[in-house]
Amino acid sequence: MRNFYPILSLLLFLFQGCSSTKITPQPTASVNATAPTQSNFSSNVPDNSMADSFEDEFTQDEATQSTDDFNAYNRVMTSFNDVFYSSVLDPVSKVYGDVLPQPFRLGISNFIQNLQFPVRLANNLLQFKLQNSAEEFESFLTNSTIGLGGLMNPAQDLLHIPVHDEDFGQTLGYYNIVPGPHIVLPFLGPSNARDLLGVTVDAYASPWVNVRGLEQYKIPNNLAQSVGVIAVQMTNKNSLNPGVYESLKKDALDLYPFFKDAYEQKRAAQIDK
Repeated sequence: MRNFYPILSLLLFLFQGCSSTKITPQPTASVNATAPTQSNFSSNVPDNSMADSFEDEFTQDEATQSTDDFNAYNRVMTSFNDVFYSSVLDPVSKVYGDVLPQPFRLGISNFIQNLQFPVRLANNLLQFKLQNSAEEFESFLTNSTIGLGGLMNPAQDLLHIPVHDEDFGQTLGYYNIVPGPHIVLPFLGPSNARDLLGVTVDAYASPWVNVRGLEQYKIPNNLAQSVGVIAVQMTNKNSLNPGVYESLKKDALDLYPFFKDAYEQKRAAQIDK
């Protein structure tokens, strides 16, 4: 049990980020301003079949949304994370970026991404995305050889092979497993019950997470080293995207629902792709 939270922390950061998505307003029907005649009066009589169809669609959409059973906790944790990102992560990332040149930081990012190949391959296969699975395999072989062990990314930069990021949370969503309660994690931000289960399963495939009984297949030798990978990944990623968090939150009137909606829209888009 003591291995549980570091495992979740590592995988959540490696697989999930927070990005906002604009909601396109639905067009409203124009109102007929002419005096009602018998024909247009009859057309205004409610169509029960249409109403039933709308109600069914609404019920289905509602079922796919995560619930908010932990609203009070989530708001407190969102505020905590906001202070951490603004007062700790951003300043540390700036110093880190000043010390390490960008090519070196890109190499770290490429190396971590390349070794996440088992997770991506397994979940693409579980979703029967065979073309994506073949491209993931080709990309891993190319980057591991020509790309000097994954420090460079010739598969994407030269061969234009896309990365097909898939995790077990997306796989569960692919099979219509509902998200469950929304949960904000310390340091890592928004998640939900389905994604927490997903990252726990993915931990067994990821080489970056030390799991008891599988130590010989993992790069970190213990949990402390796994947490160190989290810290390096977070700092490195943030240094390559300076100012993104502040830019993301600047127009938010209320941070918690803003990030919650952004996360749910992002995950829904990832599952539907």
